[in-house]
Amino acid sequence: MIRFVDERRNSFGVEFICRVMRQTEVGFLTARGYRAAKARPASARQLRDDLLVPEAARLHRENYGVYGRRKMHALMRRQGWDIGRDQTERLMLAAGVRGVRRSKRLFTTKADPRQALPHDLVKRRFTAEGPRKLWVADVTYVATWNGFAYVAFVTDVYSRRIVGWNVASTLKADILPLRALDMAAWAADGNLDGLIHHSDHGSNYVALVYTERIVELGATPSTGTVGDSYDNALAEAVNGLYKTELIRQRGPWRTVEQVELATLEYVWWWNNQRLHSELDYATPIEVEQAYYADLESAQPAPAGPGAT
Repeated sequence: MIRFVDERRNSFGVEFICRVMRQTEVGFLTARGYRAAKARPASARQLRDDLLVPEAARLHRENYGVYGRRKMHALMRRQGWDIGRDQTERLMLAAGVRGVRRSKRLFTTKADPRQALPHDLVKRRFTAEGPRKLWVADVTYVATWNGFAYVAFVTDVYSRRIVGWNVASTLKADILPLRALDMAAWAADGNLDGLIHHSDHGSNYVALVYTERIVELGATPSTGTVGDSYDNALAEAVNGLYKTELIRQRGPWRTVEQVELATLEYVWWWNNQRLHSELDYATPIEVEQAYYADLESAQPAPAGPGAT
């Protein structure tokens, strides 16, 4: 009631608002009671809220305005605030922010029935023992004022890091997905021995030029079932989050180049700042750094002088 009066006092006056509220049984508040409430020192909770509400709004805004209660709670705690999940939800409500919801998936796979297909080596088991063991790849698209922008991602299953990506105005295998694969391979020093590269049956992924490049890098190609999103579920999830968190939030899009620049920024955020619930609210970079730190600490120390 105090906030209700605050928002309208300059237009109607305190006495008039309180009298109307009593007459309509909206609430019982006298003008004297209102002024006494305003004169009281702010409570500890109110002072804390005055500090945390704008902080919650800022953090939400800096993360594409997409975090819901769980991720905001994890982020606030990472920032050093001793805060519960219910309190986080209340602060978000006060700040006027909320998480985004994903829409239904649109199929972009176009299979070539004449093409010989690699076997499915994943069988819907999207787990890996470490980085650079299993990559998943897929394509999505973005409508712009100048036509479609096609976007290819290559994602490491262990860390959820987007290791390669490309935006182009064509779906051709030697341009769109191949350049995303080459980016991922470059970051891995061009050696993918023992890695499985998994995709759907899209003609751009089973094209000879693409599968030959996978083998040339030392990896093994794998494909799921035509039109079955579960057989490439992790890659589909990356596409869905990309569309939800970036494309629909920041659109409409004018050009392919505008989508490309925004995707560059989004991928950096995804890898370095975005909290992933599948990673216990860590970032992909943190997960990989922890993995390699554990490997290094497990190696035996070099023998000292005089050792036999």
